[in-house]
Amino acid sequence: MAQLRLSVRSLFLLLIFVGVSFGKDPPAQVTVWPASGQPVVRFSFGKFRESGSSGKQHSYTIDVTAENLWGKRISNANFSLYLFDKDKIRIGEGWISISDVAPTQVLKFQIFAQTSGTPVSTVLSPRSLPPELQAYLPPKTISITVNSVPQGASLKVDGTEGGVTPKIVQVAPGKHMLEFSKDGFNKGHFPLEITPDDASGGSVSYELGSSAHDSIELRDGSVLSGDVESVSATEVLIRIGGNVQRFDRNQVKRIGLVPRETSSQ
Repeated sequence: MAQLRLSVRSLFLLLIFVGVSFGKDPPAQVTVWPASGQPVVRFSFGKFRESGSSGKQHSYTIDVTAENLWGKRISNANFSLYLFDKDKIRIGEGWISISDVAPTQVLKFQIFAQTSGTPVSTVLSPRSLPPELQAYLPPKTISITVNSVPQGASLKVDGTEGGVTPKIVQVAPGKHMLEFSKDGFNKGHFPLEITPDDASGGSVSYELGSSAHDSIELRDGSVLSGDVESVSATEVLIRIGGNVQRFDRNQVKRIGLVPRETSSQ
């Protein structure tokens, strides 16, 4: 009988331990902003309470504590809270706004966020700051669409590969150099200057120079670029990449020749 009482008591204690372990909320996520230099605000993010869901879309209520570590009053500051899943993929965003926060003052409030999955980690990014904190803002960039005539040209922005036109690129205020290259056309350079007042949504189109090679257009619609070696009533010879290709004259719809410089004797 005593052994039975001991077993029941042990089981009871085990259940209490398991209940405490699984019922305990996860510790708050603490983020000090900025990540380097003099700390300004410490944010603590409590439990993410799901308030609704539809398919993969989830809505969360998050308890937040913000403490002014700066030693000066913060008039107004706005932040984006980006949420990531276990694979470090961004799945949602929240918004944080604090105002008129005295030194050492602690604020407690709630924010709301929507995600396309289960959030595991967060990243804080400033959106707008008062003049005294402007230096902490990330460099401003704008998006601009870069195109070329003809399209499909390789693009470099300040010497860095930027893709193939048409292409949307992100550029900061200042002077930039766009470089274009496409087989069969002369390379081109386009100086671009972005001012601090420019907004996203603009576009640039650059017309590539005249073809650097001859071209022949076949009746099936394809266009070949190279150096035409000879044209007769029966055939056309064109050198492409060091190899000479022969085409029946009836296959060729149009021939385009570019002027060539001749060396003086």
